[in-house]
Amino acid sequence: MPERNLVSWCSLMAGYLQTGFSLQVLKLFKDMTLVDSLRPNEYIFAVVFSACSDGGKALEGRQCHGYVVKSGLVFHQYVKNALINMYSKFSDVKGAMRVFSLVPGYDVYSYNLVLNGLVQQGFSNEAIQVLERLMGESVEWDSVTYVTVFGLCACLKDLKLGLQVHCRILTSDVELDVFVNSAIINMYGKCGKVINARKTFDWLQVKNVVVWTGIMAAYFQNGCFEEALNLFSEMKIGDVSPNGFTFAVMLNSTAGLSALRHGNVLYGEIVKSGFKDHVIVGNALINMYAKCGDIEAASKVFLDMMYRDCITWNAMICGYSHHGLGKEAMALFHDLLAAGECPNYVTFVGVLSACSHLGLVKEGLYYLNQFMRQVGVEPGLEHYTCVVGLLSKAGLLDEAEKLLRSIPVELDVIAWRTLLSACHVHRNYGFGRRIAEFVLEMDPNDVGTYTLLSNIYAKAKRWDGVVKIRKLMRERNIKKEPGVSWIEIRNVTHVFVSDHCQHPESTQIYEKVKELLARIKPLGYIPDVTAVLHDVEEEQKEDYLSYHSEKLAIAYGLMHAPLEAPIRVFKNLRMCEDCHSAAKLISKLTNSMIIVRDANRFHSFQNGCCSCADYW
Repeated sequence: MPERNLVSWCSLMAGYLQTGFSLQVLKLFKDMTLVDSLRPNEYIFAVVFSACSDGGKALEGRQCHGYVVKSGLVFHQYVKNALINMYSKFSDVKGAMRVFSLVPGYDVYSYNLVLNGLVQQGFSNEAIQVLERLMGESVEWDSVTYVTVFGLCACLKDLKLGLQVHCRILTSDVELDVFVNSAIINMYGKCGKVINARKTFDWLQVKNVVVWTGIMAAYFQNGCFEEALNLFSEMKIGDVSPNGFTFAVMLNSTAGLSALRHGNVLYGEIVKSGFKDHVIVGNALINMYAKCGDIEAASKVFLDMMYRDCITWNAMICGYSHHGLGKEAMALFHDLLAAGECPNYVTFVGVLSACSHLGLVKEGLYYLNQFMRQVGVEPGLEHYTCVVGLLSKAGLLDEAEKLLRSIPVELDVIAWRTLLSACHVHRNYGFGRRIAEFVLEMDPNDVGTYTLLSNIYAKAKRWDGVVKIRKLMRERNIKKEPGVSWIEIRNVTHVFVSDHCQHPESTQIYEKVKELLARIKPLGYIPDVTAVLHDVEEEQKEDYLSYHSEKLAIAYGLMHAPLEAPIRVFKNLRMCEDCHSAAKLISKLTNSMIIVRDANRFHSFQNGCCSCADYW
């Protein structure tokens, strides 16, 4: 073109921007001012700011911001909006708020941009202030406003505000499109009202994969794992193809149920659907395999992933820690640092847990007191709980108590119960009774503390104490959950309850348990009758111990599982010491790998040893 004006330059720049060549836009902007000596207008800058935000050019964006302030172009509404959008994408919430507050003129797009930026960056309180300001002005909301505000309600878990916003949209002229309905479903799911989410879902005439994924996620977030998996089947019947997010929700639901076979089936579908290399799917696969007890499969998925993010590393590090593989977790943490990834809050939960498994007191305290602060991570409750476990395992009970009484975060019962459990393991009963009494003052309804205190009294043969605790539990209407274990054999889940086996093969199972216990006695098995919380004869105590739910499940697994296949048992409570000793020797006797996931962690029994090193 022999002559080019601002319109032709702007058209070319917009074309490059729309096709993803944001850096080329900045080059054209420089050429326009240097070659054609044209002075940019508000339309040019709206495109340039978008290019800076898409290309991550923060310095150039701030330079252009300075120009529009000096030239007065900043007072054009679309320039202001482009600036807010740019600072929001740079995660510079203060910059976005400064432009929003100091430059006069507000429309619905300004509010949408600043609200969305605040919600995405986690500034919920500031978002509420902007929302209150929006409510006070006569600005008409559009669908984007409603989607953003529903997202804010979900972040805050503010059901009351969510209901008010839902009522408002129903009385407005805004179309309830797929994005709005997905936001409503997500809001109700995050606020714990899955029934409301389902009503919204059922009301829809047209349901695409986004809506289906939203309702599945709502069920998953509320612990309704089976319902989420059933919806996946319904979606496929309705001829809607899943996407990567759908598979991630399904894998996490499978992890919640510890349904390894179902996870393997999903993995097959993922490979056939072409989502294997999606990071979010890979992360969910690692989580699923780790929680289902197959840490080797989780490791293989991790090694095969083409792309990894911080969640990938965290899932694998925490998976190793949960399985008691402290050395592998620490080695992977060092690989993370070598790869240039920045560890975050979750990373250090896995690292400190690994230190606890390995007994690395000095290293754990270094990570907590120095390294975390060096990388800008403020220690939280989970980190302190891990360090309490670390000190307790090393027998430093006084130091653990001092730490609990001095830390600046609000403690929960779990942190103190970690110390109480250590008192039980180290047989420091006097210390344990004092800690238990303190915990029961914090939460008189914590059934775990009553159980541990009762165990402490029983170990010390203080039967009067056991009676006292049971009486207290009856008076406060606190009931101990019965021990339940389950195992999956050939696509069927078999459930066992301690001392109460109603399985069709109960006679054979009891005989198998009896046989196994008799055969491991020459290997050194001595029934730990101190674990029986009844003041009865020794022979009767042995009978009580013999048919705990995990022993029944292990026996059934040995009867029916394929040869050389690991036996995977899941239990709702902490594994007792007697069952732990028996499982170690049974693994040696039968040359089997026995994996038991209890309420605390995974126990991998092989050749007479356990991955927990006899501390759990």
